[in-house]
Amino acid sequence: MTQNKIALIDYGLGNLFSVERALKAVQADYKLTDNPEDLLRANKLILPGVGAFSDGMKGLLKRQLIKPIQQAINQGKSLLGICLGMQLLMETGHEFGEHTGLGLISGEVIKIKTKEKLPQIGWNQIKIIKTDPLLDGVSNKTWFYFVHSFVIRPKNNNSIVAVTDYGGDNFCSIIRNHNIYGVQFHPEKSDQQGIKIYANFVNKI
Repeated sequence: MTQNKIALIDYGLGNLFSVERALKAVQADYKLTDNPEDLLRANKLILPGVGAFSDGMKGLLKRQLIKPIQQAINQGKSLLGICLGMQLLMETGHEFGEHTGLGLISGEVIKIKTKEKLPQIGWNQIKIIKTDPLLDGVSNKTWFYFVHSFVIRPKNNNSIVAVTDYGGDNFCSIIRNHNIYGVQFHPEKSDQQGIKIYANFVNKI
């Protein structure tokens, strides 16, 4: 088992069972926790999430997890945000009003600009813009499983690792800003290619 202890952050909205199963599949040394101190003791963080932006921030605030996450990032610890967890990394979210996010990446979260049915539910492809250790062994135009109506719009396009098209909206589906990673899809629901995402985060980042 890896020596990199990972804090899997529980703030009331994560798809935790599936994420835990994926982490066990790659033999990750992790701890499911809502304890702020565990985040500062860990070497890496995973922020999963399903639901609305405002509810996610309320869950983090209620458990006093916002400052520990920000502090851990400032200490150089790597973080992987998944779906809503990716969106919460941004400065502002515009789902059911305007809400302040974690502010770890400059940009905002807005509704997908498409005439297609929302939310987007199902398999879609990623187009890799730049190579990254998170995608080692993952082929371009690989299919991943998405469930969402909102997407991130980072201010710095250089942070975009991969994009995905849904009904004409070519949105950022993977982002990296130094030690901060985010994926809009659910790797834990994306078969072996998704498991590779977790394996790479655990072993190569």
